[in-house]
Amino acid sequence: HLYALCSTTIFVFLSTGPTVLGSLVKGKVGQSVTVPCFYTVRGAQDITSMCWGRGRCPSSKCYQPIIWTDGQRVTERYNSRYILKGNLSMGDVSLTIMNAEEEDSGIYCCRVEISGLFNDQRTNHEVVIEKERISTASPHTYTSEQTS
Repeated sequence: HLYALCSTTIFVFLSTGPTVLGSLVKGKVGQSVTVPCFYTVRGAQDITSMCWGRGRCPSSKCYQPIIWTDGQRVTERYNSRYILKGNLSMGDVSLTIMNAEEEDSGIYCCRVEISGLFNDQRTNHEVVIEKERISTASPHTYTSEQTS
């Protein structure tokens, strides 16, 4: 009975503890949208691999991976619209979505692989891409009325 209790406690801790909601990022269709993600780099020994994926962070790796890095450069990229513009070796692994589409909306996982048991840094980010709202009033009509 004691073993079963311990196993349950460990499972609950792993599934809820390390993952946090990182940010809510809003953007417009056609724009570039950047989803922030950073980790601490004090020296070369801290530089590590990481991945971005669609959906919430799983217990390991990334579901539906978008990008993998080895810490210094991008090693795998599954869509040319997803890029990392930041300085990877300084811990800036923010994801930029180029020419955003409505279908890009959803949860993204940033997972930084930190050595040690269950040490990975995992953050879930919500991305909302909206169509540009078209105003029914024409600004040209308004201007001409003002000057007449």
